Amino acid sequence: MKVKIKTRQVYHRYAEVEIDVHDMECNDIHEYLLENEHLYTDEIDDKISKAEYICGNGCDNDINWTEPSADSEWRFEYGEGNYGGHL
Repeated sequence: MKVKIKTRQVYHRYAEVEIDVHDMECNDIHEYLLENEHLYTDEIDDKISKAEYICGNGCDNDINWTEPSADSEWRFEYGEGNYGGHL
């Protein structure tokens, strides 16, 4: 008789960049970031490719990740605290 031993392990990478934007409301920041992806996508792609793998899905930290079943998740935050939202 043969027995199969299986495992499924989830790992994630994390990266962040900061960009300068003018003072504006949250909805305006969201729209600005969507319209100006060129300001951050290359830099964050470079950082994520160099980041170490971390065991787990990444939702068990203080960054407010809310989509544990998603393959990836993008957020923006500004000011003191966790103001912002998903991209």
